[in-house]
Amino acid sequence: MNNSHLLGIPVESETIDTILEKIKKNIETPQEFFHIVSLNPEILVAIQSDPEFKRVIAEGQIKIPDGIGVVVAARLLHAPLGMRITGVDLMEKLVGWATRYRVRVMLIGGKPNLAEKIADCYRRAHPKLEIMGINGVSNIRNVDKDEEEEIFSIVRAFMPQIVFVSYGSPAQEKWIYRNRAQFKGLVCMGVGGAFDFIGGGVPRAPRWVRSAGFEWLYRLIREPWRWRRQLKLFEFIGLVGREALSAVSSSRT
Repeated sequence: MNNSHLLGIPVESETIDTILEKIKKNIETPQEFFHIVSLNPEILVAIQSDPEFKRVIAEGQIKIPDGIGVVVAARLLHAPLGMRITGVDLMEKLVGWATRYRVRVMLIGGKPNLAEKIADCYRRAHPKLEIMGINGVSNIRNVDKDEEEEIFSIVRAFMPQIVFVSYGSPAQEKWIYRNRAQFKGLVCMGVGGAFDFIGGGVPRAPRWVRSAGFEWLYRLIREPWRWRRQLKLFEFIGLVGREALSAVSSSRT
C-alpha cells in the first residue's frame, strides 16, 4: 500500500478488502483503540484551523476517502487513496460482514429512536445479526456526564465489537476519541448522516449519480440550505492548489 500525506494527514491507499482485513485482525487481537475516520473536503478544511480535530483525524487507523474531491486531490498531490468509499457504503458492508462472522454491532446517536429503528431493520434483514441501537447524548455540545455514563454502561453490558456513532462531524469523531478508553478494543466509526440515509429519512442519490461523483450536487439540489457548507469546497480547492504549487517549487530547488 502507498503511504503518503494529504494536507497534513498521513494516508494510505485502501480498498474494502484491506479495510475488512484490518478490522478482522483487530477483532481477533484487539488494540487499545481502533478508529475509522472519513476524509472529505469539509473535514480537510476544518482541520486546518482545529488542532484537536486534526489530531483525531491524523491518528485514525483507517481513513476512507468519502468524497470524489478528496480522491482527485490525492491524485494531484501524488497521495493516491484508491477509489471513493462513502461512510454509508462502508457501514452497510460492515453490517453484512458482521452477520457473517457473528460480530456484535452497536449504533449510537442520530435522531431520537432512529438508531433503534435501524437496528430493528437490520435484524429483519439479517436474523443472525447481533445488533443494538441506542440514543446518544441529547446535547453533544454540552454533554451530560450522567447521560453519557448511562450510554457506556449499556455498551459494557452489550459488549459490541463494532460501534457506529452519529452526532455529525466533528462532534462524533471528537467524542469517540475523547472516550477512547471506554471503547478500548472496539472498532469505532463516526458515520454522520448515514443513519438518515439508512433509516429512510433522507433519500440517497441514484447509483449512477454517486458513481459519477455528483452526490454532493444531488444533495445540494434537494437540500439547498446546505449551500454554505459547499463554500468549503472552494477553500479546499485553494488548499490543494497551494500544496501542489509548493510541491512543484520544492522539486525545482
